[in-house]
Amino acid sequence: MIRVLDVVLALVGLVVAAPLMAVLWVLGWMESRSPVFRQERVGRYQRMFTLVKFRTMRLDTASVATHLAESSSVTRLGGFLRKTKLDELPQLWNVLRGEMSLVGPRPCLPSQVELIAAREARGVFAVRPGITGLAQVNGVDMSDPERLAEMDAAMIGSLTLRDYFRYLVLTVTGKGSGDRIRG
Repeated sequence: MIRVLDVVLALVGLVVAAPLMAVLWVLGWMESRSPVFRQERVGRYQRMFTLVKFRTMRLDTASVATHLAESSSVTRLGGFLRKTKLDELPQLWNVLRGEMSLVGPRPCLPSQVELIAAREARGVFAVRPGITGLAQVNGVDMSDPERLAEMDAAMIGSLTLRDYFRYLVLTVTGKGSGDRIRG
């Protein structure tokens, strides 16, 4: 049932957001000549996939977890995109491809070995990673791997259809702060 909802809502989201995404793409192109950011992430069953987002950091920023990046790396447009969470819109494509769900644990980088171990120990990789979830709406980010893995496991163990929609609504209405940036 969740997969069907993911596909339907991602399709609707892509159609409805297409004009906005086109504007954001143009603004990103004007700012960096590279409006879309692609990064390898760890997905379901620890299979790698390429996550897509709107670029929020300078091109020369190292490919590290957000909480390890310098705040000076965030571009002007990127600050707005991160604050409004509009940088996540291209991930609807990852949802359509079956690599992600709308709701689930945020996919981590392969270099985040502590988080991977904590999630593996709790069975978190048995589900598709998500655009949002319990940890995200509560401001828990990847800088606290044990706490994040615990929240991910708790969400997976008790996720209902009601929670699925609640996390989506909370995310769209601005609940949660996203990943913290060092600086």
